[in-house]
Amino acid sequence: MDYEKLIDEETWDFIQKTGELYPDDAVDMSIEEQRRIYDSMAQEFRVPRPDVVSVEEVSANGVPVRIYTAGDPTRTVLFCHGGGFVVGGLDSHDDVCAEICAQTGYRVVAADYRLAPEHKHPAAFEDAWVVLGWIEAAYGKGIVLVGDSAGANLCAAVAHHARGRTEAILGQVLIYGAFGGDVNQGSYIEHAQAPMLTREDVLYYHDIRVDGAAPENDPLYAPLSDSDFSNLPPTVLVSADCDPVRDDSRDYRDRILAAGGKAHWINEPGLIHGYLRARHSVTRARDSFERISVAVEALGQGVWSYED
Repeated sequence: MDYEKLIDEETWDFIQKTGELYPDDAVDMSIEEQRRIYDSMAQEFRVPRPDVVSVEEVSANGVPVRIYTAGDPTRTVLFCHGGGFVVGGLDSHDDVCAEICAQTGYRVVAADYRLAPEHKHPAAFEDAWVVLGWIEAAYGKGIVLVGDSAGANLCAAVAHHARGRTEAILGQVLIYGAFGGDVNQGSYIEHAQAPMLTREDVLYYHDIRVDGAAPENDPLYAPLSDSDFSNLPPTVLVSADCDPVRDDSRDYRDRILAAGGKAHWINEPGLIHGYLRARHSVTRARDSFERISVAVEALGQGVWSYED
């Protein structure tokens, strides 16, 4: 794969800076060290929150959350952060949440779910599910699920589990998510050595979530393993083209469409896993983040402007 041609200079600068702060061999470090350098890397890219956004931190039935508000919101975003279920937290994606709040006008509730390996599957899902119930009780229906990477997996798991249990979810925006696709074909092979995330990294994060073998046919672990994709909320999937997990977004869209639902896949050329942090330095990432914000706002208003 000729990444020198696929990826532009702005994005390479971002990749290089990220690599200096969070090296490729980070998965070989201790969990504590991984978290320390990930948080430090996130801090380097973090930008100030927009002035219109105010925040507070509370406990959502035992799960720490950070609430972002701007004005008088009529909709709420449940945000689940990325980080392979191992790293990340309220601070790592703070500016992303603040900007989604400012750009959409919606309340954003970021969930500080429990991390592996101390807390194995389904702990992270259980926390996300608790936060969904807390949001509905506190603010009513009108919830949009948003997550990146591991957080996209959690949002999809919540959406699958929510059917028949709540009607509060208006839609979901899933950003470069890994949904349990076949790691021995497609993008997992094509982009096995992609910058920012390799196939081996994906396997590491798969394994660390569980003790022993990965669960089979468990949509709370791997949403693509579900046998039923009907009655899911309108779903917008955004992937990076140079990313081993890219095809999971395509396949998830296809399953929803085949079941008669609404789903749209946006594949961003020349971008790599984790590009949300590049939205202030890379034009392609900035444009993609704009598409993400537009999608979040539209789903909150019940507007579907895509045709697949």
